[in-house]
Amino acid sequence: MQSVRYYGFVDPSGGSADSMTLATGHREDDIVVVDALREIKPPFSPESAVAEFSELLKSYHVIKITGDRYAGEWPRERFREHGIVYEPAQKPKSDLYRDLLPVINSRKLDLLDDARLLTQLVSLERRTARGGRDSIDHAPGAHDDLANAVAGLAAATRSKYRYDSSLDWVAGPDYGKSDADAA
Repeated sequence: MQSVRYYGFVDPSGGSADSMTLATGHREDDIVVVDALREIKPPFSPESAVAEFSELLKSYHVIKITGDRYAGEWPRERFREHGIVYEPAQKPKSDLYRDLLPVINSRKLDLLDDARLLTQLVSLERRTARGGRDSIDHAPGAHDDLANAVAGLAAATRSKYRYDSSLDWVAGPDYGKSDADAA
């Protein structure tokens, strides 16, 4: 019998404006399965939210999670007090959203039936800044806390299936180099 490895992603909050969210899940072959999704709406005690999330994570035998880079050290310290290692995500949420799109479109994500999550996902907006850089985020006044937790979970569980956004696959990484340059 093969054991299942569970993952977690947290979108922390200070407790006054945004929700604090947690997505927990696992991978079945090449499908990411979201097993649990939690949202604590403000106002709330961040300490109590960390304790509640830590209890849920431990029930899935998760002792190491990834989370949004929000608030520097406090999430790391608080989760560490509960025996959970908190590592900041390598990518900003805009990149997590960009990488989530092909996962959703290829049906490699098994979502929970959660109306708030689905609303947040379909409400994400792509914007182009004056410098030409694209970003994906919620609309002004809207929220994306659940969507961020799921996008982060998908990235954490799909490490070997990451979407290649370099476009090297189109012509190859050495396209345009002569044989002498490649050697």
